[in-house]
Amino acid sequence: MKTVTLNRQDFANKVLGCWMGKNIGGTLGAPFEWRRQVNAVTFYTQELRGEPMPNDDLDIQLLWLIALEEQGVRLDARTLADYWRLHVTPHWSEYGIAKANMGSGLMPPYCGTLNNAFKDSCGAFIRSEIWACIAPGCPALAADYACEDAILDHGDGEGTYAEIFCAALESAAFIVSDLNALIKIGLSYIPATCGVARAIQCAVKSFRTGKTWKAARNEILRLHRGSAFFNRLNHVSAADRRKGFDKGRLGYDAPSNVAILVAALLYGKGDFGKTLCIAVNCGEDTDCTAATAGSILGILHGIDGIPPRWIEPIGRGIKTISINVGDLAWQVPKTVDELTDRTVRMAEQTLLAHRGRTRVRLSHDQPTDLGDLNASALHADGKNSLLQARLDGPRFRFDFFDVHLDYGPLPLVRNGEPKTLRVTIHNTSRVQANLNLRWHWPETCEITPGKQAVLSSWPPWLGPTASATFTLRTDHIESARLRGVLELTVEGRPTAMLMPVVLLNGNAQ
Repeated sequence: MKTVTLNRQDFANKVLGCWMGKNIGGTLGAPFEWRRQVNAVTFYTQELRGEPMPNDDLDIQLLWLIALEEQGVRLDARTLADYWRLHVTPHWSEYGIAKANMGSGLMPPYCGTLNNAFKDSCGAFIRSEIWACIAPGCPALAADYACEDAILDHGDGEGTYAEIFCAALESAAFIVSDLNALIKIGLSYIPATCGVARAIQCAVKSFRTGKTWKAARNEILRLHRGSAFFNRLNHVSAADRRKGFDKGRLGYDAPSNVAILVAALLYGKGDFGKTLCIAVNCGEDTDCTAATAGSILGILHGIDGIPPRWIEPIGRGIKTISINVGDLAWQVPKTVDELTDRTVRMAEQTLLAHRGRTRVRLSHDQPTDLGDLNASALHADGKNSLLQARLDGPRFRFDFFDVHLDYGPLPLVRNGEPKTLRVTIHNTSRVQANLNLRWHWPETCEITPGKQAVLSSWPPWLGPTASATFTLRTDHIESARLRGVLELTVEGRPTAMLMPVVLLNGNAQ
């Protein structure tokens, strides 16, 4: 792809549209959240008095902005997990399960996978916009950030695929205006067989075959629904009970809700109010679907594309509900304008730091120039294998090496049972290196083929990725968890790379 120039003022206009659309959609949908019913909303139904509703869809993104400002643009899931434990307050569903797993010492993605009945739910795709806004026109980079985020509380679940889809679509929307092309770009970053992808295709097919939005909504729920708010019948309309929609799989919410989001965008045909109202009127996680739809239209058309009648009732303030503001009070943006200014500054830093991967630049004085942009150039191009590696175990980024530790689908160890540990090393430098591996485990643990090994590692253009497999075994686990450390060193270099490994005692499971 040739270099794309975004005028900074034009870009800021789109970012402001994104955040304003997010606030509007979240406020519009809040009173109807998790009601399985067809609504008839045409405008706000609350007495707002110039303020938006508190919006957990936006809250955690404010925290991620602070993390970016404090830690820099190369943060990863382990850094985000520290912020999560310190500042995310809810204990419900995937949020709380992830926090409990983090408290046990589990790193991403395992903290989002283990014993998580809600890993297929909606808590991740609702916070995708920050990654799109700091990586405009760079969907591969936005998808990378989104994955690091989503695995915190959704691990290897559909919730992770949902955030990656949304982040890639939203990033591309800064330079691509065709909605069908954007949907294809988003889909290219997730497995075609995952539930989110299949539900999205259901929405697209319904639209293309001439179904009404209500019929499309019914088809999505018929084929891809989860439970209706813990399968409580008082959250399901009589009409939907007659359709058999009163039951569903607990926590399996992301596929149907992302599909409703896509359906609202398609049937809304670019009309801001119509699109958001369709999202809310389909029911389900209404604040999330409408908020994400609002942010996408805000990116596509900028703040000027949002009718003033939708802005005036809520103003430009931000109200939080799910982050510990006491510790962050002076750092949390107070308005969408402040949030926009800080997001744009972070985008400038991100594009500069990743200039080897991006072909987008911001200019203060040149007009936006998309050149002869071909939307297909923004497709994933075989990156799904890298996505899978993130879901299979924690990754550690060092100055010249990325190390992936895969210890199986679950981070558990049991008495007398072998535990396979696979180490994969990606050399990101320009030179070959021989790495010394040394395991540090309690004396009761036996590791084969040995506690020390040497791996030859080549830059990606010179040779294959280096990997080795080890087997851990112990006959008696006394504590709730087993802790170890993998140490990597290179002869002639002073740096030691240390990677913790935490395995929970699985004897009772």
